[in-house]
Amino acid sequence: MAVKKMDKPNEGIKCIVNSCEYYLNGDHCTAEMIHVEPRNANSSNETDCATFIPKDKIY
Repeated sequence: MAVKKMDKPNEGIKCIVNSCEYYLNGDHCTAEMIHVEPRNANSSNETDCATFIPKDKIY
């Protein structure tokens, strides 16, 4: 899934994963959109941000 990186924070999304390419200082996310999975999760511990890309690894 190719996600566009914005030059400003995506309001309403807080991210503290500073090893992600979309992370912006102040715990912001610059991904145009995010994808959270899996479909049948029963708790937040079972969810995962599939948009995550390690810094400097954009394909």
